[in-house]
Amino acid sequence: MSAKDIFHEIVKQALQKEQWVITHDPLRLEFGDVKFQVDLGAERLLAAERGTEKIAI
Repeated sequence: MSAKDIFHEIVKQALQKEQWVITHDPLRLEFGDVKFQVDLGAERLLAAERGTEKIAI
């Protein structure tokens, strides 16, 4: 597991301030035999008809 850099909490707080919900910290992904992780996964509701908007940072 990698260490969080000095910007991790600042970015996380900025996303939360913009109404993003942090869903994963970190977001672990696997494609076949390759495993990796992204620092943060987040989502927010756009509208009932449009579902959610998701990002990985």
